[in-house]
Amino acid sequence: MITGLLHASLLVADLETSLAFYRDLLGLTVSKHRPDLGYPGAWFVLGQQQLHLMQLPNPDPRDNRPAHGGRDRHVAFAVDSVQMLAARLEQANIPYTRSQSGRAALFTRDPDGNALEFVEIASESL
Repeated sequence: MITGLLHASLLVADLETSLAFYRDLLGLTVSKHRPDLGYPGAWFVLGQQQLHLMQLPNPDPRDNRPAHGGRDRHVAFAVDSVQMLAARLEQANIPYTRSQSGRAALFTRDPDGNALEFVEIASESL
């Protein structure tokens, strides 16, 4: 019955800070089709899927999260090159961990502590 994933949503405290991370650092494209939902937010286009940011109060604690994002709830993204992403994160002084499985993958957290996984996958294998 379920045929795909349409979007994932993340709560953020400050939309401008999150736009600097997702749009400016990671290079995601902001959709122009987000309606006025009564609160600040942004939708990013990721192929046929989207990532939604919602500037709303977050009921989850930021403290005491696992050091490795793979052991926390997270959103995974396909990337062309984990090495190129790692270089961008290092240049921005953003900490990350490599996948503990040995895969070409890394984990980091956004400015709000949301865990993100980036997996190197050739585009033809998606």
